[in-house]
Amino acid sequence: MSVSSATSPWPALPADAWTATRETLHRWTQIVGKTRLALSPMLNHWWQVPLYVTPRGLSTGPMPYAAGSCEVVFDFRQHTLRVHTCAGRSLEMELYPRSVADFYRHYRALLREAGIAVRLWPVPVEVEDVTPFAEDQHHNAYDAAAVGRFWDVMLSVDRRLHEFRARFTGKCSPVHFFWGSFDMAVTRFSGRPAPPHPGGLPHLADWVTRESYSAEQIAAGWWPGGNGQEAAFYSYAYPALPELATAKVEPAEAFYSSEMGEFFLPYEAARMTTNPQQAVLDFLQSTYAAAADLAHWDRAALERP
Repeated sequence: MSVSSATSPWPALPADAWTATRETLHRWTQIVGKTRLALSPMLNHWWQVPLYVTPRGLSTGPMPYAAGSCEVVFDFRQHTLRVHTCAGRSLEMELYPRSVADFYRHYRALLREAGIAVRLWPVPVEVEDVTPFAEDQHHNAYDAAAVGRFWDVMLSVDRRLHEFRARFTGKCSPVHFFWGSFDMAVTRFSGRPAPPHPGGLPHLADWVTRESYSAEQIAAGWWPGGNGQEAAFYSYAYPALPELATAKVEPAEAFYSSEMGEFFLPYEAARMTTNPQQAVLDFLQSTYAAAADLAHWDRAALERP
């Protein structure tokens, strides 16, 4: 397949322009992500399960398996999926319009050929339609151009989140892509424990969320949209801080959703500013500062001057 080229670091990405592709790709990333979940040792806050942005796409990073180490990579420039092993095996499959069931079957065959024995949980999570992967014929779209635009945004977001992360010296998550919620995130921690999460999140087991939110935190990230909502940057605190509803944050296009208990900056609004990079950083910093001050974090000890 021909190599796609980057166009704009902040391209337009209307949610309804690539719904079918986004829903299919979401499930494909879950299949690969579940490989990492099955092979990697447990880490706090589920940090062993996300995927990571690379100059080519998304990667599991190195994963242990019986013969040593392996990696699975989505290449969104050449639109291929590759499986690499420390034994020198490199296998690949093309990414094109194909059903989740077909992708799943071919992917499992690649793993077997590479000598990677793994048992995958065979149904999607955090989505309304939980048709098992092996039976899902109706999610079958792949618009390479739309995926390329999605990837251009991810590259820019990854850079801004890493820049934001570098300002913090306390406990902080990696910048990662969560395949369950299909979003990028980075989370800062105060160093204090948090009360048990009440659970009740749709399509997510309570024991999963309680591990994720076991410590006091302020999280931020980017979500590409869906379910009638457009792409947006977000920021929230746990435990929740109702006083955030009246906090002043930047840029002017940002707002607080009382329904969600989060700040949002619409992606389209950010990209249309004169300086999208600065708008995103202003949003990340100002929402963090508002939450950290309200929660009485020791900012002098946790932040880089």
